[in-house]
Amino acid sequence: MLSNDKLGAERENFLLPLPVSYLNAFEAITRDPNQELTIVEQEQEIVATFQLTFIPYLTYQGSTRAQIEAVRVKSDYRGQGLGTEIFQYAIQRSKDKGAHLLQLTTDKKRPEAKKFYESLGFVDSHEGMKLYL
Repeated sequence: MLSNDKLGAERENFLLPLPVSYLNAFEAITRDPNQELTIVEQEQEIVATFQLTFIPYLTYQGSTRAQIEAVRVKSDYRGQGLGTEIFQYAIQRSKDKGAHLLQLTTDKKRPEAKKFYESLGFVDSHEGMKLYL
């Protein structure tokens, strides 16, 4: 699913066997108690996935923020409410872990994703910047 769109197809590599970098990342994520990988199955088929990261930090009186990333819904399952269910779960899970906010980034090349996130109550509150290394 990571390569199931134009951006993912340009940056991901799913030749078999998978590059060891994917396996190393998976192992590091599963060992970190502040990381959660979630898959959604329907009829024994993986149809969606996302990653939640819980970030403790000093501002907001030493609070925790949650970040959702790598949200993917298999293309033939989109438009059926699954994305909304994923975010409802992620919001509740973030509250359960004591996070005071749930944040995300969305690529400017995906305007439809931004509209979806806004429909869920997310607001465009900051200007994000990246430095690729």
